[in-house]
Amino acid sequence: MTEGTHNAGTANTTTAAKAAVVTGASTGIGEATVRALRKEGWTVFAVARRADRLDALAAETGAVALPADVTDDADIARLLDEVTRAGGIDTLINIAGGARGADKVAEAKTGDWEWMYQVNVLGSMKLIRAFLPMLRACGEGTVLNLTSTAGLAAYEGGGGYNAAKFAQHALTGALRLEEAEHNVRVIEVAPGLVQTEEFALNRLGDRDAAAKVYAGVEKPLTAADVADVVRYAVALPHHVNLDEIVIRPVAQASNFKMIRKG
Repeated sequence: MTEGTHNAGTANTTTAAKAAVVTGASTGIGEATVRALRKEGWTVFAVARRADRLDALAAETGAVALPADVTDDADIARLLDEVTRAGGIDTLINIAGGARGADKVAEAKTGDWEWMYQVNVLGSMKLIRAFLPMLRACGEGTVLNLTSTAGLAAYEGGGGYNAAKFAQHALTGALRLEEAEHNVRVIEVAPGLVQTEEFALNRLGDRDAAAKVYAGVEKPLTAADVADVVRYAVALPHHVNLDEIVIRPVAQASNFKMIRKG
């Protein structure tokens, strides 16, 4: 590997050039992460289902737009092929995910639970499984999974999302143990309350209900706040592993304590 180029099949990682796949890149934290890494000169493959939004982001930032569904095996195979032909990556950032519904377990909707497990857990697993050989081969690979504080403490009405994020948290911990011998760094970033344009709306399906999630909270986290932490974690010298980063607004002391004013 020479200065200014990236070759994932070469074990020499002295170059300043870095390359990442970022999923969930069409909105929110994923989009903000693409922007943050591009500002630092990274090659970024931006992955999401909505091609129009990816194309706009690519035109603005210089990222490479690769529309794909992270739960679809054929899409992942195509994604791996395109990234390989473009020179490969040393960093995989799994941000695609989400929540649907706030029902208690007694009223759980099977479809909501299945969707949350597919996108948060199986989507992450499938991307990791596909790209691990490349990340091992580059000599200093990194996987970062964006989980949630919902994966660290359960709460009423969160059973499905809790279950999915607890599973993703466990997957991340197992991966770290399994891949240390291959010098693959595994990072978990677990945000608390983040105000984005779509998360609460997609979960609750109603703009008024979504607005109440953030009502009275003076400064919830923004997508850019979380993206900056992600950028920092993956840009550190490779031997430094931030195993688990919990990030909340000051107003959210825990999953069970939120300071609301007004």
